[in-house]
Amino acid sequence: MNDTPAQSLTVRDNRTGQEYDIPITDGTIKAADLGQIKPDEDSPGLATYDPGFVNTASCRSSVTYIDGEQGILEYRGYPIEQLAENSNFLEVAYLLINGELPTKEQYDAWEHEITYHTFVHENVKSFMQGFRYDAHPMGMLMASVGALSTFYPESKLIHDDEVRHLQIIRMIAKMPTLGAWAFRHAQGKPYIYPDNELSYTANFLSMLFKMSEQKYEPDERLVRALDVLFILHADHEQNASTNAVRSVGSTQVDPYAAVSAGVGALFGPLHGGANEAVLKMLRRIEKKENIPSFIEGVKNGDERLMGFGHRVYKNYDPRAKIIKKSAEEVFEVTGTNPLLDIALELEKIALEDEYFVKRKLYPNVDFYSGLIYEAFQFPPEMFTVLFAIGRTPGWLAQWLELVEDKDQKIARPKQIYTGERGLTFTPATERWS
Repeated sequence: MNDTPAQSLTVRDNRTGQEYDIPITDGTIKAADLGQIKPDEDSPGLATYDPGFVNTASCRSSVTYIDGEQGILEYRGYPIEQLAENSNFLEVAYLLINGELPTKEQYDAWEHEITYHTFVHENVKSFMQGFRYDAHPMGMLMASVGALSTFYPESKLIHDDEVRHLQIIRMIAKMPTLGAWAFRHAQGKPYIYPDNELSYTANFLSMLFKMSEQKYEPDERLVRALDVLFILHADHEQNASTNAVRSVGSTQVDPYAAVSAGVGALFGPLHGGANEAVLKMLRRIEKKENIPSFIEGVKNGDERLMGFGHRVYKNYDPRAKIIKKSAEEVFEVTGTNPLLDIALELEKIALEDEYFVKRKLYPNVDFYSGLIYEAFQFPPEMFTVLFAIGRTPGWLAQWLELVEDKDQKIARPKQIYTGERGLTFTPATERWS
């Protein structure tokens, strides 16, 4: 007797009494297998209705693993805590793109390639200078990333390994340049060219903040803190912007257009703007003495607790613990943000209060990241630009996986039509008479 349970799902259609056996693979069933379930041959097959894809897998991926119940985040199998503590952003980018950690020779070649592709064509500079003086940096980044495809027309050859590799190098290398120039544009300051003697993140800080000094030398503690933030944002499974990259990429467009779609998705306040909402909340609370009344307002539905809870994590977001430590290191250099005391007290109360514990509302990555960005003197509209720079290797790793996945098809979700049918058209001469 075989005691091993069958890896299938038996579905009984109560409309017809017929039963169907649907295979289960990796804890999922194929939505297409439900298409065989229909009341009669002339009717459409059964489909699933899942707004926001809350329980629908669109791909198989080996890039990022998340266990929301346990608070686990891994890139290519490596815990985020170990990567943030012991690695740097370029090494993590290599890991995400290539699926394994580099040897010293591989890393040196990778770093060299990226370092010497940080410059952009002068026409890109002219393009960015053409934006209004008050253009949002994220809008500038989205447009300029998409515009890169016009500078590299060979990028459409997405099935050529060497061409793909070069576009990946270019995009990781040029994102900080584009992001920094968008920042300088909003401030009315001249654009600063890359300094290839600096590290990836130090060079970014140079392009952001260099003024009249001959050589910009950022504080290494700030460089390290920003590098860690880039690592924490490098990938996060099938979130809205990654889904956008994969969806647009499924048309076999070049990677610049696909990543531009990811930037556009990240632009939305529900995705990339949460840390700004945290800062607004902390400013409204104003001082620690106001926290109890604020907490009561949250319980009564009159206030919203920003930076707590996550659609994926039902435990403490592992990135939030790392960011909290980075915040302390940044404030050693910049001085403490007075909002930090409010944040720490708010976190302490929320983690002890049964109302929040019962609802599994733990701090997420956005709770402390805004405080760090503000300490760097970034305006809130730059927060998502920083997010996008960090997320670029993840988007590209996901895009690369999509291109090489033979199961993937052009994205084309079903819909449930709820409109009118079979109406008779009346000519305008009759309708208007």
